[in-house]
Amino acid sequence: MLGGNGRENRAIVAGDLNDEPQAATTQILLGPGGSEFGTTGFDRADKGDADRMWYLEQPIPEEERFTRIYRGQRELIDHILVSHALTDSIESVTTGGVGISSVTDSPGRRNAAEASDHRPVVATFNLN
Repeated sequence: MLGGNGRENRAIVAGDLNDEPQAATTQILLGPGGSEFGTTGFDRADKGDADRMWYLEQPIPEEERFTRIYRGQRELIDHILVSHALTDSIESVTTGGVGISSVTDSPGRRNAAEASDHRPVVATFNLN
């Protein structure tokens, strides 16, 4: 998708991956550690920047860093990743501040629910 031009090409991958950042399936998308937001490697250009996607977990305020509550535990299972070309354009990332109820092992209990059992992950960019 980036074609080796992630510093110039703007790309976003977003969705409900139904896995937390530490899960093996999510790690396939995130790639090796060391260049995440908030690490010393983030500001150091390297050969991987052209193909790497940056995960927008760190810019989410810590108290909002969840999109679902399962059995009373907060989980971040919805994600946004961006190419390097967008990392300097990020104004904010949030999970909406929306209240949600905890999900149980009986999904039928939510049949009458009027809203999603996930909070939205929302990123705002300044592309000027």
